Amino acid sequence: MPKLKTKSGVKKRFKLTATGKVKHGVAGKRHRLISHNGKYIRQNRGTSVLAKPDADRVKLWLPYGLD
Repeated sequence: MPKLKTKSGVKKRFKLTATGKVKHGVAGKRHRLISHNGKYIRQNRGTSVLAKPDADRVKLWLPYGLD
């Protein structure tokens, strides 16, 4: 049985917590931030935890977890 590959986009965008939850950064914070106001940029700082249905989908793309 061959090894399963991890989706390369998932490696870059998600991290797993110690309890197995999936952390992600907020979309829309990479470039063209001049079109957003300061409140939007402040409120979307940092990371947040995915909802369980979305996390289950992401974990399918991580057959062996991260690291």
